[in-house]
Amino acid sequence: MLNHSKKTLIAATTAVTLAASPAAAEVEIGWTAWSDAEFVTKLAHQVLENRVGEEVTLTQTGIAPQYQGVAQGDIDVMLMSWLPSTHADYMDRVEDEVVSLGILYDHARLGWVVPTYMNVDSINDLKSQEMAEKLDGTITGIDPGAGLTRLSKKAIKEYGLGEMYNLQTSSGAGMTAALERAVRREEPIVVTGWSPHWKFGAYDLKYLKDPKNTLGSFERIHAIARQGFYQDNIDAAMTLARMWIPLDDLQAAMYDAQETSYEEAVDTYIKNNEARVHYWVTGEMPSQG
Repeated sequence: MLNHSKKTLIAATTAVTLAASPAAAEVEIGWTAWSDAEFVTKLAHQVLENRVGEEVTLTQTGIAPQYQGVAQGDIDVMLMSWLPSTHADYMDRVEDEVVSLGILYDHARLGWVVPTYMNVDSINDLKSQEMAEKLDGTITGIDPGAGLTRLSKKAIKEYGLGEMYNLQTSSGAGMTAALERAVRREEPIVVTGWSPHWKFGAYDLKYLKDPKNTLGSFERIHAIARQGFYQDNIDAAMTLARMWIPLDDLQAAMYDAQETSYEEAVDTYIKNNEARVHYWVTGEMPSQG
């Protein structure tokens, strides 16, 4: 048995050790209110908290502050880095201060989108004065700081549309609200759009052809983290690194979120994809038997 003095020394040493041990830090995930980002972020939130045992904080902000926050270490991770083109300007500024955890989904794309009832197939078809008048000289966009907004401004210049059209910036929600109104009234509209997005499940839409390829081709969406995040929290980092969702599954889940809520859609997705979620958390491949 230990004598009294030894017991006292051990108790004191243990107390000092516990006091010096840092409390488990929360995982802070940045996101912007775009439908794909909202679903993926809330899915990661639930998986990390309920399956990995992490505490998670979600921080909603613009896309530029997210990159800056991750680079400066104020945000641990963001799940919406569109590469190689859409967010190239943001990534160029911070690439030495951030780490990619991997690709969350691929075959994403950007473009200008119209209802299928419109008799236009290409951005070139917007050049007529008649079409410009029908559209009230407006291309309906999203956030001023979005990569899609930057590329759309470039497209207006490249296609010589500057004298006929203005890019009306607002938000992702503002864009879809304008689209819904137009479709309900069967009015012409051109919106800046991207896939995956629930609007393709809600309405009959098509991308306008972009022969100059100004708006880019297929994109892949990365999870990017601050330097040191993997070392500080390997369980959370590896879970996010293993996350990958087929584009069709993601788009269907986003549409489900519009019909119910993002929280319910996340619950449904996890329930219907237990083997996939188990792999994200454990790294164990599902059995083939």
